[in-house]
Amino acid sequence: MSAQSEISRITVPQIRARKGGSPVVCLTCYHAHTARLLDTHVDLMLVGDSVGMVMHGLETTLGVTLEMMIMHTQAVMRGSKRALVVLDMPFGTYEESPEIAFRNASRAMKETGCTAVKLEGGTRISGTIRYLTERGIPVMAHIGLTPQMVQVLGGFRTQGRDESEWPAIEADAQAISDAGAFSVVLEGMAEPLAAKITRQIPIPTIGIGASPECDGQILVMEDMLGLNPRPPRFVKEYAHLGPDIEAAVTAYAADVRSRRFPGKENVYAMRKGNKA
Repeated sequence: MSAQSEISRITVPQIRARKGGSPVVCLTCYHAHTARLLDTHVDLMLVGDSVGMVMHGLETTLGVTLEMMIMHTQAVMRGSKRALVVLDMPFGTYEESPEIAFRNASRAMKETGCTAVKLEGGTRISGTIRYLTERGIPVMAHIGLTPQMVQVLGGFRTQGRDESEWPAIEADAQAISDAGAFSVVLEGMAEPLAAKITRQIPIPTIGIGASPECDGQILVMEDMLGLNPRPPRFVKEYAHLGPDIEAAVTAYAADVRSRRFPGKENVYAMRKGNKA
C-alpha cells in the first residue's frame, strides 16, 4: 500500500520569490469551514483584524484583542493545509516596544501554528519589524491606508492622491523592505503610487484598493462574496450571497410557520418491531 505524501504549506521564501512573477492570490479568512473551501485556491490567508467589523459588528478594528485573533487563527489553521496563514497583530500589541511586540507575536505563533504576522505602519515600526525578523518571526507589512490609524487619519481616506504625499509613503515602503518584511499590503492607495512602489522595492506588494501592477491582490472574503451591503469601491463582488441568504431564510421561516418543515424525509422513524 503506497503512502500518501503530506501536503506542504506554502512558505515565506516561496511567497517572497513570487516578486514580479505569478500574482499572489490572497483572501481574508476567519473560520475553519471557509478555510477548507479557500485552501486549494489561494496562496495566502490573512486572518485580518477586520474580523472585528465583519464577524463581531465593531465600528472599527481598534477593539480587536489578541485573544480574538488567536481564536480565529486557530480555526483557520484547523481548516487549512496548504495556504500560508498570516495573523494580523491587533492595535496595541506591538507599538509600545519591539520587546513587547516579540512577546505577543511569539505567543500568537505558538498558540496558533501560523507562519507569519502582519503589522501596520512603515518607517515608525521598521525597527520592530527588524527585531522580529531577526528573531525568527516572519512579518508581512501594511502601509497606505492603515485602519488601525483611522482616528489619526480622520477616517478611511485614500492615500497618495496628492503627489506631495508620495515621498513619505515611498519612504515607508523602503523602510519596511530594508527591515526584512517578506511582503507588504498596499491599501487604499492611488494607483500610480502603488505601481511605482511595486517597481521600487524587492519584496512582493499585495494590493487592496491599490494597483493591478501589484505582485498580488487581497480582498475581505465577505466583501467579494456579496455579504457586505456597502462594500468599498475597490471591491469586485464575485457572488451575491447576502440576498441569497436572506431568500433562503425567508423560505425556511415560511416552511416552519406552515409546518411544511420538517417533512417525512427530515425526521427519524422507529425501527421495525418497535412501537412509539
